[in-house]
Amino acid sequence: MKNSIIKSILAATIFFISLPLMSQNEMLFFQAAGTPGNPKVQVSWNRYYTHAGVTDLMKKIAAAYPSLVTLESMGKSYQGRDMWVMIISDKKTGDPGTKPGFWIDGNIHSIELQGTEMALYTGWYLCEMFENNKFINELLKDKTFYIAPTINPDARDYFANQGVPPRSGLMPFDNDRDGSFDEDGADDMNGDKNISQMRRKNPDGNLIADPKDPRRMIRVEPGQKGEYEYLGSEGIDNDNDGQANEDGIGGYDGNRDWGFNWEPNYVQSGAHRYPFSQPENKAVRDFIVKHRNITGAQSFHNSGGMILRGPSIQGGGAEAYSRTDDAVIDAIGKTGEKMIPGYKLLTIWRDLYTVYGGEIDWWHGGMGCFVYSNELWNSFLMFYDTAFTDQYEFDRLLLFEDAFIPWTKVTHPVYGEVEIGGFSKMLGRLHPGFLLETDAHRNAAFCIYNAWNMPKLEVSNVKVTKLPGGLKEVTARVSNLRMMPTHSATNLRYNIDPPVYVNIEGATVIAGMRVINKDLNRTVEQKDNPQRMEISNLQGYQNVDLKWIVKGGSKYTISVESVKGGRASAVAE
Repeated sequence: MKNSIIKSILAATIFFISLPLMSQNEMLFFQAAGTPGNPKVQVSWNRYYTHAGVTDLMKKIAAAYPSLVTLESMGKSYQGRDMWVMIISDKKTGDPGTKPGFWIDGNIHSIELQGTEMALYTGWYLCEMFENNKFINELLKDKTFYIAPTINPDARDYFANQGVPPRSGLMPFDNDRDGSFDEDGADDMNGDKNISQMRRKNPDGNLIADPKDPRRMIRVEPGQKGEYEYLGSEGIDNDNDGQANEDGIGGYDGNRDWGFNWEPNYVQSGAHRYPFSQPENKAVRDFIVKHRNITGAQSFHNSGGMILRGPSIQGGGAEAYSRTDDAVIDAIGKTGEKMIPGYKLLTIWRDLYTVYGGEIDWWHGGMGCFVYSNELWNSFLMFYDTAFTDQYEFDRLLLFEDAFIPWTKVTHPVYGEVEIGGFSKMLGRLHPGFLLETDAHRNAAFCIYNAWNMPKLEVSNVKVTKLPGGLKEVTARVSNLRMMPTHSATNLRYNIDPPVYVNIEGATVIAGMRVINKDLNRTVEQKDNPQRMEISNLQGYQNVDLKWIVKGGSKYTISVESVKGGRASAVAE
């Protein structure tokens, strides 16, 4: 009896003690606007992830949202790493492959890491906001996202674990044509996983340490005595050819390897042997060819703060653009300038340089898609000021010199005593952690806005009118409710995708026609297969009226289907 009383008192005590604790836990945080309140997958967006980390996050997102996410590998990299794609859509509202699709990739270049985090953030955000955000909910009912965070996983891991690879993909390549492969790679002489800079004391040198900031090297004034000479990047001459670091890991440029406007290496440096010669780009190509519903695409690069559009060479593919295409591309891009402060919409060949065999031209010219390439990060983001962009001051005031490697003496086998230091690989082209999530959200929002503007088809105004002789007239309107057309000019020029099909079911079709002028009853008849009317293209915000003369039936279903525009239907009795 005594024991039971004691147990009851203890139980009651624990119960009452737990009440305030539970209440406190419930009030520890509340949701900020536009952000998941309590995400199922907890992620820190102020750091960078290895390929293993990227894989882990994608698997967690897929496991947490099985009704939205399908995770698959589209192939293997040169070194055998999986190239993951998250397919994100509301599976309850139809096959994701029949909805307009939006592709996102990042990290095609080895040193351009943050595109991976931007792509990952977009997928994570869509899933976490789906249940409670009406806009995202409706978007995933209508659209499908294909997200490939890194299409160069080998070089990503090299960057994370060893040092800074070249801009290109990761593969053995004889850059200096001396008959050897990778024999003179960048050497991390102080073991800090950075390939920084080397300087040597030399009274005849042309550099001195800045008296205001000794981290900075400045050129001597005329008549002034020098203190240092610059020796280039950290490393040694492994092959005794008088040069250090000239024959490192890599050699081809993954963004010069695409099969549209391709030119060989002597014309376009980095092109390598032939289009899609590398396994990574080949895997992307094969995946896209199997998913023809992809209508829009976004590739993330760095740096410069740019929203790039094609064409990438003067006149190359330009004939396949149209004024209506340009209006769509420019309208979405200009909105992007508002969404991502400091970024500017630019045309590659006109505002920057010529690129042969670039991904953006292949997407447009080869697949008929609307596509952008965002160059992430620029100096404006340091102080939100175009006039003041001092990287040393940014590091000092906001990063507390965390991104600078102090100059340290080491013994070089050729140069003797040298000093190694300078900015680490994590500053210059890459976002510092505290700015990474901000830019990730803005760039994700641009992708979401872009995807929302992909075609949305609707069948409306279905009417049935009795005619003499037991016939009936069935009319319907097919509309595209968004800015982007079902077919770009390239798509039409090269017959990449079939036309929009509008079917009528439930009766024997005698005739089918497109209504040109309803008031004057002017029509154009389609004599072949009138049960399935063909529309070459539905421009943004365009309506098309159709008419059928049918016999029999009492319930009629009008359905529209487009490879890149999706599907819709309506029923009339």
